[in-house]
Amino acid sequence: MEKSHRQRPNPSSSSSSSSSSSTHFRSQKFRSNSTTKDGKFTKNNNPNAREDFVKPRRASQQVQQHLDDTSNLPVLLGTCPFMCPVAERVQRERLRDLAVFERLDGNPRKTSSDLAVKKFCRTISIRDMPTSDLRPLPVLEDTLDYLLSFLDSSEHPFEVVHDFIFDRTRSIRQDLSMQNIDNEKAIYMYEKMVRFHVMSFHKLRSCTNENISSVHYLNMEQLTKALTTLFNLYDANRSSESINENEAEFRSFYVLLHLGSNSQPTGESLSLWFRQVPIPIIKSKEMCFARRILRFFRMGNYKRFLLTTAAEASFLQYCIIEPYIIEVRELALSCINNGGYKLHPYPLTHLSKLLMMKESDLVSFCGACGLEMVTDEVGNKSLPTKQTTFCSPKGGSQSYGFLNLEPFER
Repeated sequence: MEKSHRQRPNPSSSSSSSSSSSTHFRSQKFRSNSTTKDGKFTKNNNPNAREDFVKPRRASQQVQQHLDDTSNLPVLLGTCPFMCPVAERVQRERLRDLAVFERLDGNPRKTSSDLAVKKFCRTISIRDMPTSDLRPLPVLEDTLDYLLSFLDSSEHPFEVVHDFIFDRTRSIRQDLSMQNIDNEKAIYMYEKMVRFHVMSFHKLRSCTNENISSVHYLNMEQLTKALTTLFNLYDANRSSESINENEAEFRSFYVLLHLGSNSQPTGESLSLWFRQVPIPIIKSKEMCFARRILRFFRMGNYKRFLLTTAAEASFLQYCIIEPYIIEVRELALSCINNGGYKLHPYPLTHLSKLLMMKESDLVSFCGACGLEMVTDEVGNKSLPTKQTTFCSPKGGSQSYGFLNLEPFER
């Protein structure tokens, strides 16, 4: 915008000025990304730094200003021994800002150090953060284990449990980021938090809350952010050609998240992403499975898609794939209905094996797709083809398991 009001500069002076500015920028960037004497990352070099505040790149002057501002940020080491700082706990008691899981004997104005968990704060500043409000790594580990223990609770609806864990795990990630914690223990913690978001991706589909779509969207947003940071942590802790024992499976989640219409969960091309993945990961059975599933889905090969999912998917991989299984089965029914011979109805027993569904579930699914079954004189059911009433199932949240295979029901 400003360029249109300037006079045309002298070429020689412009070149000299540009060269000087570029050299200064590279020098500042090198210094800002340096490491400390003990080998730890500084703020700009930390893989999980500022993950919740990523902004698009702007003009070089603003980038330079950002580097100057962040190069002098302090390295913090938390000293808070509790899951929630005392000052925050007292304030939230006064404001009655306690989650149902934090209330002492159900009292909305009373909690304890064993119940209260630090909330996520978006407007927090690292420059003004006292170390007494930051939890050290051992406290963060215990806090995370405490939070995840609520996943087995049946006392409250899952969306209530999810809302509590969702917010408090963001606060854990924030404390990890502010203290530049990027070691192996941080990797294990991020893997646990990614598992939570993946399981929520699966469980939220069965919730009937009217705002569940926004909850599902926010969960997906934090899943992709946590995955991105986890990948950076894997790279930062890699030695020679070694890979983390869970890295292949967690990298495969990124590929599986490209199923369906939302094909770029982090805005990055999948082909470009593969160039950054180590060769051992590309050749791993988890990644090969994810790539085959993606290929079968895009090709419309419903038989191979279902067979491969049932035979090879881990529980967490299945949680991501499940929403698309109903799409694949819908495609299969459409192909059979449109391509079958009208005088020869398709036997229900054969269709059950093809779609890997129980016959009772298949009858229900065909009804949801607007297709009617017929029964012969012996009592065998079949699907007449060329029906013009076929439609996509309404409220496609219902899911059906696999025939004679129940490894994913947990």
